[in-house]
Amino acid sequence: MKPARMAAALGEAAIGREARSLPEDHGTVRLWLRLLSCSTQIEQSIRSRLRQRFATTLPRFDYLAQLERHPEGLRMKQLSHYLMVSGGNVTGLTDQLEAEGWVVRTPDPEDRRSWILQLTPQGRQQFLAMAAEHEAWLVELLGGFAGGDRLYELLGQLRLHLNDMEQKQ
Repeated sequence: MKPARMAAALGEAAIGREARSLPEDHGTVRLWLRLLSCSTQIEQSIRSRLRQRFATTLPRFDYLAQLERHPEGLRMKQLSHYLMVSGGNVTGLTDQLEAEGWVVRTPDPEDRRSWILQLTPQGRQQFLAMAAEHEAWLVELLGGFAGGDRLYELLGQLRLHLNDMEQKQ
């Protein structure tokens, strides 16, 4: 869909980053702005729903999701790496979630300087409730999009291309 048609369909208030796109811009610039706009729009919807329904944030949800995927626990440094945030961010979230009884931190038996983080039963129960609704929201947001499978494959190809480009640098 061309930028002018997109702006007319979405309206000025919703066009967002794509408003920067001009027909004479290189196709890759337009693609970047469209990807960014879609990602931002989905993320804003999820953030809003998490806040309204669970009084929580997307970073907290992502933190809990990583621990749920690793029931044996994760070192704080590993969690920081998976979340692509600083150790200070993980420490702050850990302090909050530990105080709420959702996370437990235990000394790492292999490295006394490290902590292992795990969900508590209460934390797992709370996360699973959020995750079920999160999945339903994504189905609602993306499920009616007929090109989803093809887009998924194309984005996988893009990820491989980007990885190849990083390796060449």
